[in-house]
Amino acid sequence: MDGELKDFLKASKLELGGADAALGDGHWRYGVDDNKIGWLVLDRTDASVNTISDAVLRELERHIEQIEADPPRALVMRSAKSAGFAAGADIRALATMDADETEKLLKEGHALLHRLEGLSCPTIAAIHGAALGAGFELALACDYRIAITGASFGLPEVRLGLHPGLAGTVRLPELIGPLAAMEMMLTGKTAHTKRAKEIGIVDLIVEERHLRPAVLAIAHGKVGKHNRGVMAKAFDLSAARSLAAERMRRETQKKAPKEHYPAPYALIDNWAQHGNDLDLMQEDEITSFAKLLQTDTSKNLIRAFMLRQTLKQGGQATDNIAKVHVIGAGIMGAEIAAWAAMQGKHVSVTDPDETALGQMVKQAMRICKDAHKDSLATRDTLDRLMPDPQGYGLRHADLVIEAGPENPETKASIFADLAKQMKAGAILATNTSSLQLAGLTDHVPDKARFAGLHFFNPVSKVPLVEVVSHKGTSADTRDRLMGFCTAIDRLPVAVADAPGFLVNRALMPYLLEALLLMDEGISKTRIDRAALDFGMPMGPVTLADQVGLDICLDVAESLNKSLDTPIAEIPSMLREKVEAGDLGRKTGRGFYDWSDGTPKPDSDDKISFDLTDRLILPMLNACAYCLREGVVGSVDELDAAMIFATGFAPFRGGPMQYAQARGHVALHARLKEFEKSHGVRFAPDPYWSKDA
Repeated sequence: MDGELKDFLKASKLELGGADAALGDGHWRYGVDDNKIGWLVLDRTDASVNTISDAVLRELERHIEQIEADPPRALVMRSAKSAGFAAGADIRALATMDADETEKLLKEGHALLHRLEGLSCPTIAAIHGAALGAGFELALACDYRIAITGASFGLPEVRLGLHPGLAGTVRLPELIGPLAAMEMMLTGKTAHTKRAKEIGIVDLIVEERHLRPAVLAIAHGKVGKHNRGVMAKAFDLSAARSLAAERMRRETQKKAPKEHYPAPYALIDNWAQHGNDLDLMQEDEITSFAKLLQTDTSKNLIRAFMLRQTLKQGGQATDNIAKVHVIGAGIMGAEIAAWAAMQGKHVSVTDPDETALGQMVKQAMRICKDAHKDSLATRDTLDRLMPDPQGYGLRHADLVIEAGPENPETKASIFADLAKQMKAGAILATNTSSLQLAGLTDHVPDKARFAGLHFFNPVSKVPLVEVVSHKGTSADTRDRLMGFCTAIDRLPVAVADAPGFLVNRALMPYLLEALLLMDEGISKTRIDRAALDFGMPMGPVTLADQVGLDICLDVAESLNKSLDTPIAEIPSMLREKVEAGDLGRKTGRGFYDWSDGTPKPDSDDKISFDLTDRLILPMLNACAYCLREGVVGSVDELDAAMIFATGFAPFRGGPMQYAQARGHVALHARLKEFEKSHGVRFAPDPYWSKDA
């Protein structure tokens, strides 16, 4: 924001006059400048990010009444939060409402936005940062939308088992056409600045310093108002909507089956039935939203949203880490380094292979592109990322991350060299996925400042990081590493130094069981289909290829040596693949051929409940073990870790939430049944019977 405007927006009280001055003390502030432009500024007093709550809407109503009585030349709505316009509805408040309460709130919200839409003066939403969900719907009720460079727009309610509820299902199709609007709403995808302008969401794109002239241009009638497109009019015909809706249902079914995710289908049905009657469409939107909010899918997806916030809150400590040195520019090291640099850390990277360092820079550019960073932000990222073959950055680093081979001797050698070069007070973290830290501590410079930072591949896509503490790790080190993860926009979960830590300990029995099923003659496509039908993002055989069969073998061997409870034997086919060099995605071939991209396993065979349980129950049993042994601190942290690291069916709320829904007694009985028929690896963990 430019200085003058920023000061104007941040003013605690604006010149409102008389009794109306109180209207500047809440979540909204309103004032009129010398050009007779009204500025209505959202700045929630109780949060660092704007969300749209009942209180926010009620305050807005009071301001609308004032503006209706004395309209300015033009009204600008914007946010005083540096984080962006508004992040959507207040999810915590929504989650506590029953259907009747929800309907009442939505009806009042619809009426209020209708009044905003009907103001006699031009209304302009000036958006910096993100306008999501209800925040975007608020902007849609305005006549014009100005995007400050870097702004983004989205209606991600589908990720909460819902669809838009403040007339977004009506206004967005009218603005940009039904097909583009439905794609945004059905996928929850975000339209960034340039794309938003291309499809008609945004009327103008400006730098912050040019916002005032843009507003004045609109106020003086120099900017044309976006009109309803020809495409929108074409879909007034019910036959056209029916054909398009059927295609939407087919495409949606591929990724979000109706039995698991009802919201997209409710959205499609509403548009197909009422797309030429906006009043009926709004009525149906309200009723449908209120019903969806009460479904198990929505409750569990909202739970997953809350769990994300829980992990973020766990990393609130100040990390005091400005400079990071990464040892190893392989797949993991390169991703860690590039991601940290993109998030503002200064990163140096050492690797004896200078080609790998060059590839790391290219990977950083790809990550920036995928994150919609402009050329300036990409340049800044590369300026912070230093290929450092001689290791000069090591002496200045606040945090050193070792991302070398999964070999104890290699790591011991690396750690011995570090003792001579790391500065006092620096933290050393290893990215090991299979080695226990206790076996490495004899070689580190400072045991209290040594811990694990277990990132998952790819770091730029998988948000979870396991922060692993061995017995000698200091609380300060753990807290700073948790804070570091949050500072680089990852989700930290604190775990103990146990075999496989948490995620791999829970995931490996699932993967091994899939391979045993293949040994028994069941096709890999049928096995993967069973997992996909359960709600996993990919099947276990595909996942093993994705992770890397060599890594799977390392983790499986480590667990077999270390665990005091039995897991599945390592199938010979896994060793054979690794010995042949067919390691999965990274070599182009594993159990699947990856030459044409990610495999899409399918099967016409009926998937039995027994097959699904053969895969899922070993994972649940391992999760129970981790809770009972204190590997992770709580059910919530465990469920969050499994959702955000493995994609465990989020509509089920996490493994332990799913276990709770099935019932611990029933799970215990089912495991006993499988123990009898398939072996001791299915013996129920004592956790299941502790409350019986």
